Amino acid sequence: MASVHEYKRFENNLVQKIKNGARVIAGGIGAFFLGIGRTITRRYTVVFVPHSEKKVYNLHISVLSILCFFLILGGIVVAFFWYGASYNHTRGSLADKDTRLKDTKASLDQLRDEVAQLLREARSFEPALSQTLLALGADVKGAENATTASAGDLSTFFNINETPEGVLQEVEDLRRLTTFLSSAATPVREIGNLLDSQSALLTEIPSIWPIKGGLGHISMRFGQNINPFTGMYYIHKGIDLSTYRQGDPIVATADGQVVAVDYDEAGFGNNIIIRHKHGFYTRYGHMAAFRVKTGQRVQQGEVIGYIGNTGLSTGPHVHYEVHIGSDVVDPYKYLNIRSSIAKTPR
Repeated sequence: MASVHEYKRFENNLVQKIKNGARVIAGGIGAFFLGIGRTITRRYTVVFVPHSEKKVYNLHISVLSILCFFLILGGIVVAFFWYGASYNHTRGSLADKDTRLKDTKASLDQLRDEVAQLLREARSFEPALSQTLLALGADVKGAENATTASAGDLSTFFNINETPEGVLQEVEDLRRLTTFLSSAATPVREIGNLLDSQSALLTEIPSIWPIKGGLGHISMRFGQNINPFTGMYYIHKGIDLSTYRQGDPIVATADGQVVAVDYDEAGFGNNIIIRHKHGFYTRYGHMAAFRVKTGQRVQQGEVIGYIGNTGLSTGPHVHYEVHIGSDVVDPYKYLNIRSSIAKTPR
């Protein structure tokens, strides 16, 4: 029983101490704020005494007024520095953008110059395209349609000055040029198809140089010549091509089939005859060695043998003939089409 009374007594004392402490703290806080209130509401009088006998001016101010004044003044100073820093940043940003604008303007001027140059070149493209198609014998209607795209011929096409509102003249010119080039694609494809067909034809006729790589020169031409053995005039039925040495590869001048691989001691020595399409035959004489056999099919540019000095010959060379049916023709007429136009050798 005694312990219960002691516990109750201790609890009451503790509660009383807490209450007393709370009163002391509350009193201290109240006194603190009361002191602050008295301080900031304390009034002071500032007296302005003129040097003459005029009226004396009294200015009554409080600490709160002074604090508000300095607070406002501090806000003004902070705002001034903040706006100053913001102004400097904006000024720097504007200067950077001005520099970029100048660079962009310079690039735009350069672009305009390039567009003007492009348009000048485009003006010469239309007649060149038409002339090319006409020279190749292709259909020129596509080119004519291209030049009339949107507005008449090409010269009128690029001289139109009216543009939609807000669109640069150069942009509108580029749009018209795009339209023209799109329309010109058809005749250009026509040229490609024509060249492909002609390239296929060139592989079927003897149209390349008989010595690989275009080496050598003509040492004796077709027609009337002096026979180096008899000294008499005679009709030379082919052309002689020489590189001044033996062993240089000889190539077939067109696609065809080997019909003869022969040796004629008193004539062409080692010689080959190839039959081609369209009634063409070619002969290659005085060869050192063969690379083909009778009945074999060869392609244009394929090596068939090597330059030699066999048969009735005065030095290493290849005797080259072209026949159309039973007629012998001048091979030089077909050698003006160089081997670079022909099909790649296989």
